[in-house]
Amino acid sequence: MDRRSFLRATTAGGAAAAASALAAPAYAQGRRTLTLVTTWARGLAGVHDSAQYCADQITAATDGQITVDLKAAGELVGAFEVFDAVSSGQADMYHGVDYYFLGQHPALSFFSQMPFGMNFMEYANWINHEGGQELSDELYSIFGLKAMSAGNTGPQSGGWFAKEINSAADFEGLKFRMPGQGGQVMGKLGASVQNLPGGEVYQALSSGAIDGTEWIGPWADEKAGFQEITKIYYTGGFHEPGPNLNLTMNLDVYESLTPVQQKIVEQVTRASNIWTMSLFMANNSSALQRLQSGGVRLMEFPDEVWDAFGTASKEVTAEPMGDELYKRCYDSYMASLASSATWIARSEGTFSAQRNRVMGL
Repeated sequence: MDRRSFLRATTAGGAAAAASALAAPAYAQGRRTLTLVTTWARGLAGVHDSAQYCADQITAATDGQITVDLKAAGELVGAFEVFDAVSSGQADMYHGVDYYFLGQHPALSFFSQMPFGMNFMEYANWINHEGGQELSDELYSIFGLKAMSAGNTGPQSGGWFAKEINSAADFEGLKFRMPGQGGQVMGKLGASVQNLPGGEVYQALSSGAIDGTEWIGPWADEKAGFQEITKIYYTGGFHEPGPNLNLTMNLDVYESLTPVQQKIVEQVTRASNIWTMSLFMANNSSALQRLQSGGVRLMEFPDEVWDAFGTASKEVTAEPMGDELYKRCYDSYMASLASSATWIARSEGTFSAQRNRVMGL
């Protein structure tokens, strides 16, 4: 073939290739499926929805470059196995709450929830503006992970009990389901603490394997059916004023994404954070009214019990201080909390009390 023939052939081939490129997205050959495992049983109100939202939005926002295949707890690995599964590369990412994994590192409590800790807005402030994300990246990189806030339930209820709690002594010998540092607090008060995934709690409560449980709040608790077993419900809790749910990726998988794909994942998690919080807010009040109409007694712990929670919480959160990274996370977290709490008390706290008084709410 002479040079002119060669050029005509290559030009024609190039035109055909260009036409093909216009007919199909340039990234078509780079499509991939990522497996998302969760700590949630399929259908658990709010929390499974949050995981599904992340999966669906990443798939949609990347226009199919990335398809996220969600496997609920037990479908690929168990609820309490997701951390190890993603760290080892068995799965690509997980959605869950990381106080389930304090055995890996006690500082995970700061990136899920610590007792008497931050609410949703305070946590968002710390993560986004006061060093929280940088500490998160340092901690999770130890395990080959990248964690991003991807949901929040808002304040969680004190829980469901077989008997009234009139003093701290009533926790002695009580078989109670509560994970994380909150559960450690209950243990200091004499409870026999059980750490069960959400999908197993109803059966444990109905069978008498546990005497009580906390879960999330009115809507999720109603959906779980706890009101069928006991009518004693404490609506305020010390343990989870704003628990953070993470979408946590295998770090190698995250770094293999293009910069645009990384940014999409990050923005989806930010959207999921607001979407999930508002989902619980939209459903909790009506669910609480239905529970009360159905005979559930809405209770509050007496001040003596709150004081006991506080004393035990200070002991629990101080115990891991010998770990240097835990202490740095604690110092950063508490400095941010002290700052935000001062402003909230003088602004939102005052406004909420006066609004409810003036408007008769």
